[in-house]
Amino acid sequence: MARLLNVTPMTLRNWRKEKPYLYEIIIKGFAFEEAVKKAQQNADELKALEEQLKTKKMF
Repeated sequence: MARLLNVTPMTLRNWRKEKPYLYEIIIKGFAFEEAVKKAQQNADELKALEEQLKTKKMF
């Protein structure tokens, strides 16, 4: 996480102790990004299933 934010791990630890609101925003931002990725993957899988069903109905 520190590398992605271009800060040291010590900076992250300090933010966690001294700036908990900032640290919470960062953690929630990473969680949000991961949720968006998962949602996109699920949407892609559903589209693929839909295409498979459409193909099978045509035959």
